[in-house]
Amino acid sequence: MSIPSALVLFSGGQDSTVCLAKTLDRYDRVETVGFAYGQRHEVELETRLRLLADLRQSFPEWSGRLGADHVLALPTLGRISETSLTREVAIEIETGGLPNTFVPGRNLLFFTYAAALAYRRGITTLVGGMCETDYSGYPDCRNDTLQTLADALSLGMDRAFTIETPLMYVDKAGTWALAERIGGATLVDLIIEGTHTCYLGDRKHRHVWGYGCGTCPACDLRAKGWDTWQTVKRSAATY
Repeated sequence: MSIPSALVLFSGGQDSTVCLAKTLDRYDRVETVGFAYGQRHEVELETRLRLLADLRQSFPEWSGRLGADHVLALPTLGRISETSLTREVAIEIETGGLPNTFVPGRNLLFFTYAAALAYRRGITTLVGGMCETDYSGYPDCRNDTLQTLADALSLGMDRAFTIETPLMYVDKAGTWALAERIGGATLVDLIIEGTHTCYLGDRKHRHVWGYGCGTCPACDLRAKGWDTWQTVKRSAATY
């Protein structure tokens, strides 16, 4: 009998950390994969390793389930994408309505590489933190995109892959709440202190919700989600 296992796309950000925690709660064996693609905020490659160590220490019950971590290099993606996430240019909205933080094909490549890795590791479940509830309109974050990709991967590798996205219809306030339900205040504190989401790679400025510039789209979503979650918690406490 095979051991239920999953491979989590783990960037070290808030969303992927919550997804990893949820996956560790559900699967007996969980591996992680990160990607070095020339991202401007490559500090995430350092923070993700500390996060994995902190998760093991803070949640001993998960430590035995948390297996190998992998980092795959995709430098060509950064060179051809010409976005504000891969070069020093201001973040802005482009003519087509998408922000120039959109890296064309990024999630498609991430899942394809993850599936190739998972194939050799005997894993068929891939997990990502993509969300189409409150996001920047990235077309490769949509559920239809990812489930179509899962079908293509299954056909192309002749193995039944599934792509799970636990946060697909959860807003950022809900993501904070989910973190608390899974791991209590310990996980919430770990997310505040240890995760990195800021597009500009800012680890100098500490806010109540964590580190970041406080102005980029990722920081803005995270801060608004925190504020909404805190408001809901205060309202609930009065009843």
